[in-house]
Amino acid sequence: MPDLSPIAPFVRQQGFVILDGGLATELEKRGHNLNNKLWSASILISHPEEIRDVHLSYLIAGADCITTASYQSTIPGLLEAGMLQEEAKALILKTVDLANEAREIFRENDKEDESRIYPLVAASIGPYGAYLADGSEYHGNYNISRVALQEFHQSRWEIIANSKADLFACETIPNYQEAAILLDLLKSTPGKYAWMSFSCKDEKHICDGTPIAECVDLVSEIDQIVAMGINCTAPRYISSLVSEIVNKGFTKPVVVYPNSGEIYNSTEKTWEGKSDFLQFGEACIDWYKEGATLIGGCCRTGPEHIKAMRSSLTRELYKA
Repeated sequence: MPDLSPIAPFVRQQGFVILDGGLATELEKRGHNLNNKLWSASILISHPEEIRDVHLSYLIAGADCITTASYQSTIPGLLEAGMLQEEAKALILKTVDLANEAREIFRENDKEDESRIYPLVAASIGPYGAYLADGSEYHGNYNISRVALQEFHQSRWEIIANSKADLFACETIPNYQEAAILLDLLKSTPGKYAWMSFSCKDEKHICDGTPIAECVDLVSEIDQIVAMGINCTAPRYISSLVSEIVNKGFTKPVVVYPNSGEIYNSTEKTWEGKSDFLQFGEACIDWYKEGATLIGGCCRTGPEHIKAMRSSLTRELYKA
């Protein structure tokens, strides 16, 4: 039976899939203040073309897949910001449209490089903690019922399931129960694919304390999952976490896109520390050798990190 996963052509042809990096970082570099509850989603309202241009910058840097600005774009959050229901739905769909626009611009201007496969658009599904905007995506203690949590996710899921995204990116998931809910939603939309990536607090556990190995058992049951792994986690934990996933017997691609290693201050809504794209260019080789196939960056990484990683992986795989 042929592999219908949207990432399969990339794995077959080049052996890896390069993801994009942080969106908010690049918007801040362009002079936008994101210190609000909607975070990067606020720019969807005020300067949507900037989001499209950030997507384009990642494609130019070498990303095979760009992730939409829907991480913090939720129906409850947009309603609280003063939107009507239909306006909120339209804005969530716009996140996919902007990514598709960037993809088309890239392909139109990159006709000479026929070796590049047509890039993918992954629709970001952030955790409930992103809506709370209090840093709880880094601990997962929501104090919410399963029913309420499912209702929260279902409203956005149903909208994006009818969009032109190639797959879902269920990302920065800190909570085992939340992962199970998202997997139920995936099963309710046959023909759709997703990767599932967890935020982790150390070398073996996701942020709510569940061993990553237990998450492997949960995710492995779902045929529509194309990859599983870790994101928005300190780079120093990535190799160990990948080993935990692989040693547990996960046979599909592993996805990793760590943050820069800086520390998030949830009170000030700022990142503290320093990011080094050259170190990412070196570290991604180790991640690949440990078993990662989908590789990119998360908070505080930018196009220069993605360019360095694509260059390093290409040299490593084709040096012979």
